[in-house]
Amino acid sequence: MVEQNKLDEGQIENLVASLHALERSHPGLAEIVQREANYFEQNKERMRYPEFRKRGFFVGSGVVEAGCKTVVGRLKQSGMFWTVRGANAIIALRCCHLSAKFEDYWDARRVRA
Repeated sequence: MVEQNKLDEGQIENLVASLHALERSHPGLAEIVQREANYFEQNKERMRYPEFRKRGFFVGSGVVEAGCKTVVGRLKQSGMFWTVRGANAIIALRCCHLSAKFEDYWDARRVRA
């Protein structure tokens, strides 16, 4: 089975075993392969893609990248200059607006009497 398929099918342990076999058969690549095998081993619970898909979660980065482009990318329009504080403030407002929590944002900041 191709290693990519093992990852897609949630067979992280089998993938790690394949990497260790590759490490033994290619001593020149041992350090690199060991590092990659360790990464998969340490993050295996974050890579249970079939389980995540079954629960309706996205497993790719496309949705997050599109969200960043929608919210943050607008800060880069012609002639715009931002301080970190100003950029953080406008990003917070945009996130609240786009997630329909705009009123919650302001409610949390109102002075309580």
